[in-house]
Amino acid sequence: MIPMQMKRLFFFLAFTWIVSGGNAQKMDYAQEYRQLSDSIQRYFYKAGNDFYKEQLPAAPNERQASYLWPLCALFEAYQVGGALNGDFKNFDHVATIIKKYHTDKSPAPGFASFPPVYGGGDRFYDDNQWIGITAMNQYGRTHDKTWLALGAEIYNFMMTGADTVSGGGLYWQEGVKKTKNTCSNGPGILLALQLYNATKDQKYLNTAMGLYTWVTTRLISPEGLFYDNLRMKDGTIDTHLYSYNTGTMLQAAIFLYEITKDEKYLREAKKTANAAASYFLAEGKFRDNYWFNAVLLRALEQLLQYDKNTWYLQLFQKAVNRAAAEKDIHGFWGAATTKNLVPQGGMLEILGRLALLRKQGVL
Repeated sequence: MIPMQMKRLFFFLAFTWIVSGGNAQKMDYAQEYRQLSDSIQRYFYKAGNDFYKEQLPAAPNERQASYLWPLCALFEAYQVGGALNGDFKNFDHVATIIKKYHTDKSPAPGFASFPPVYGGGDRFYDDNQWIGITAMNQYGRTHDKTWLALGAEIYNFMMTGADTVSGGGLYWQEGVKKTKNTCSNGPGILLALQLYNATKDQKYLNTAMGLYTWVTTRLISPEGLFYDNLRMKDGTIDTHLYSYNTGTMLQAAIFLYEITKDEKYLREAKKTANAAASYFLAEGKFRDNYWFNAVLLRALEQLLQYDKNTWYLQLFQKAVNRAAAEKDIHGFWGAATTKNLVPQGGMLEILGRLALLRKQGVL
């Protein structure tokens, strides 16, 4: 018989090997994607009124539908899943639900944070931009001009949040001029660059380069990461660092390199990528929200075309393996008892992207 101490040592070493990434090549990301997608549809989707829940278990004062942000996460995750499996059923379904958040409110059409049928909500430029980015990704796949028109509409809405105060930049929330955030400028740059690539209309490139200059002047850290926002009241900076802010600016630099061929953008991208991996994925674990990291992964995936070092992706694999140890009995990810749809959608996207990379022979 094996002594109990030896058994404990064996299980400790096995667990350490798993969470440190030892099974990175063994995890079936495509299967994990399917399982999480099934759980989301089973537990978060509300067939009765065709919306999604915000969290599980439900809050005591649960509203009739989720806010828009969780749908932004699902929208991109199911776009990635469609590319992986060739099945866009869930993507198309989420697209129809997102339409229920649309409003023609002046000064430009856009999407409210809560469905107008249930009272509506404020409009945020970043929520709209995430939808626009996914729409443009789908346009790139299908060349269906419906998606291009949606991207252009959201661009027009976001530009109602631009002015020259503090040298430029976009506000975060419509009608509230308290902060200009990386989370509304970074995705705004990406949407503008996607529209430029699709149309070659110079106004989109001009917008993107202007916003990029503003953010890299006002909100960049010495290491190449990106702070959260500039406060308009006193010009101070909220120095919190989130992986999605750095992710959008990293991807923006790659897009600008592809368009302009200016090597400075690629140098900036590589500096930011190294800083991001070291900070947000240190010790092979996620520092912040899964969805924030999904946005970072989009950029690192695009960088692979110009930097073949897969160190970044290996850290992602280790972080996913570590996170898998905290899955609950329903297949949801994360140690928290309450499961929010945003991070679940983020992990769904991460799994889909890793599955695609493995399918392509990268991992």
